Amino acid sequence: MLIVGIAGGTGSGKTTVVRKIIKKLPKGSVTVIPQDSYYKDNSHLPLDERQKINFDHPDAIEWPLLIEHINDLKSQKEVHQPIYSYLTCVRSEDSILIQPSPVVIIEGILILGHKALRNLMDLKVFVSADADDRLSRVIQRDIIERGRSVTNVLDRYDKTVKPSHLQFIEPTKRYADIIVPQGGNNDVAINLLTKFIQQNLTK
Repeated sequence: MLIVGIAGGTGSGKTTVVRKIIKKLPKGSVTVIPQDSYYKDNSHLPLDERQKINFDHPDAIEWPLLIEHINDLKSQKEVHQPIYSYLTCVRSEDSILIQPSPVVIIEGILILGHKALRNLMDLKVFVSADADDRLSRVIQRDIIERGRSVTNVLDRYDKTVKPSHLQFIEPTKRYADIIVPQGGNNDVAINLLTKFIQQNLTK
């Protein structure tokens, strides 16, 4: 099993990179494990407190469960991936059954900052993008997918997203084997990543 970690700042284009890689590979050969599914359940908090959570801080993630699931997949065991809602900031009682596959892609903003998780990866990728481009994507995404206002998004960006990016995310670039500038628009880098994965599939 090949385990690939794809990290980068919020709105950097990680999801686009992952989607383009999967599109070029045989159907069913890749399993994607999003870090976002492993945010801690916050159902014990009032809604207004949940909405203040800094999702760009390492403490927001249930790392032991994520690592356990990656190890289970490596051992050819199925796992029940949590379902997390950004709207309610709680986990669903349901889960997604994930089967092991030849390639597992772990995708998320903080994954290269956790040593134990990083050590499970065969290839570490950091998707880089200009701060203005990332902010533009964050505004569009949070308004459409998470029901936030422009004012709320900008306030959150200044108070948590930007400081956390500088403190916890950008420094993890040094752990990357490959850096992909221009995010999902860098087709040359995406093609190189795809070829690397394809070579491992044929071994």
